[in-house]
Amino acid sequence: MNHTVSAVNALTARWAQRTRQGTVFSAAGVWPLLAFLADGAAGPARDELTRAVGLQADQAAAGARELLGALASMHGVGAALGLWTDRALELREQWAAGLPADAHGVLGADPAASQEALDAWAAKRTEGLVERMPVKLTEGARMVLATALALHTDWRQPFRETVLRPGSGPWQGRTLAGLHRSSVRTDRIGVTAGPDGHVTTLKVLGGNALDVHLLLGEEGMAPGQVLHTGIGVLERALPVTTGGQLPYGQAGPGVAVERLPSATPDPVRLDVTTVGFEVRADHDLLQLHGLFGLSTAADARAGHFPGISAAPLAIGAAGQSAVAEFGPLGFRAAAVTAVLAAPGGGPPQYRHESTVVRATFDRPFGFLAVHRDTRLVLTAGWVTEPASGAG
Repeated sequence: MNHTVSAVNALTARWAQRTRQGTVFSAAGVWPLLAFLADGAAGPARDELTRAVGLQADQAAAGARELLGALASMHGVGAALGLWTDRALELREQWAAGLPADAHGVLGADPAASQEALDAWAAKRTEGLVERMPVKLTEGARMVLATALALHTDWRQPFRETVLRPGSGPWQGRTLAGLHRSSVRTDRIGVTAGPDGHVTTLKVLGGNALDVHLLLGEEGMAPGQVLHTGIGVLERALPVTTGGQLPYGQAGPGVAVERLPSATPDPVRLDVTTVGFEVRADHDLLQLHGLFGLSTAADARAGHFPGISAAPLAIGAAGQSAVAEFGPLGFRAAAVTAVLAAPGGGPPQYRHESTVVRATFDRPFGFLAVHRDTRLVLTAGWVTEPASGAG
C-alpha cells in the first residue's frame, strides 16, 4: 500500500503545482481511473498513462484495487467505482474481471435517460454533495468509467464560532465567519522552510483518523507552491519546527509566539483562529492532458485500449466535480471523477508568565484532507472565498 499511497500523493503534488485560484480536487479520485486505463492501453498511450500513475502498467490495476479497498475500509470514507458500456461493446474478459463485481452497468439507447441514471449514481455515492456526473453523454459514447469519493469527520476538539475582521490582506474590511479554539497541543502547529518560502501547517484532527491540514504560506507565494510544500511536510521530506520550539515574536506566516503575564504557571497554549469555508470546483481533465497521461489517449483518430476491448476506443471527455466544507464541528468533502470513451477515431498581581502561540488564518490558504494512518491525501484545495459572518 505504501507504493500506491506515494504514487497518489505524487499526483496530488503535481496537480497542486498547477493551482492558481480557489479550488478543490482529489487525485485519489482520478488515480484509480488512470490505473485501470493504463492496464488496458497500448503504445504511447500506455507509456503516458504509466508515467502519470507512477506504477508500471502491469501493476496499475492491482494498485487501483488496493486503493479502492483501502478507501472502503477507512472510517468516514465512502468510495465506489462504476463502469457503464454501450450494449454493443464487448469488453476483454481479463480487464473487466479486475473491476469490482457489481460495478458494471449498461448505457441505454436514450442518452438523456442514461445521463439521469449516471447523475443519480453520483449524488447517491457522495451523499448529495455532488449532484451530477462531471461528463455529459454524447450519441457516440461507448463507455463511462467513474469513481465517487465522499468523506466526513467530526473534530476531536470543536471550534467556537466567532466573527473575524482581517486588518490587512485580501480579506481586509470583510466580516467573516471566524472559528477559534485554544489547547495545550502546540505540536499541532509547525513552520517549515520550503523551497519557495516558509509555510505554516496546522493539523486539525478528526475523531475517525481523518485530519485536515491548513497551510498558510508567506505573502506572495503562489497557491501551488504552498500546497506542494504542505505535501512535502506530509511525506516527511521537509523538516518542521513545531510550536514548542518556535522562537518568540513572529515565528512564521500567521504565527506569533508571545509571553503574557499570568497568575498561575500555565503550560504553553496554542490559540488558533481561522475561517469556515465551502469550496466547489469542476475540472476538465483534458485541459491538463499531459498531467494525467491522456494526450495520446484523447486522439480519436486511432484506438488506444486493446486491452479493454477489440473495438477502437479513445478518451472523449474526462472531468471531476469536487466540494469541501470546513465548519466548527467538522469537515465534509466529495469528488466524482469520470472518463468517457468514444469511438477511436484586568490588574491582578501577576507572579508568572505564560507562553501563547497564536496562529491566524485570515488570508487565502491551502488545505489537505489526510488519512492519518497512511498519510494518503484524499482531497486538496485552496481557499479564496471564506464564509461570511454576521455583521
